[in-house]
Amino acid sequence: MEEWSELALLFVSAFLAATLLPAQSEILLATMHAQNQHSAWLLVAFATAGNVMGAIVNLILGRYLIHFKDRKWFPIGKESMKKATNLYQKYGIWTLLLAWMPVIGDPLTLVAGIFRTRFLTFFILVTIGKAARYIGVIVII
Repeated sequence: MEEWSELALLFVSAFLAATLLPAQSEILLATMHAQNQHSAWLLVAFATAGNVMGAIVNLILGRYLIHFKDRKWFPIGKESMKKATNLYQKYGIWTLLLAWMPVIGDPLTLVAGIFRTRFLTFFILVTIGKAARYIGVIVII
């Protein structure tokens, strides 16, 4: 039971890290990997799944709640939105491979929703980028 609760914690941490809330799932992933209690691939799978699910929340926010962008509570600032929009307009869907990056990654997933990116395209590109980042963390440790 404890094994699954640890993996659930990793999933939640990765989810929160992708949803504009400050969270560092890489630290938890590295710690769990160093403890050698779980397969590296299982850790990567749970972290990636949580992080991609968080990105999907951002996609939905961009698609349906963007008209609230000027509200004080809206989770992305105007400057981050502008940078992400410019990057997305310049390079298109391929920017979603960078959705794992700090600061710009979350706004990119939101902008993908604004531009009505096809879900399957979004899902594949975001998953590749986020999985690659978590694999990189495992390899470095």
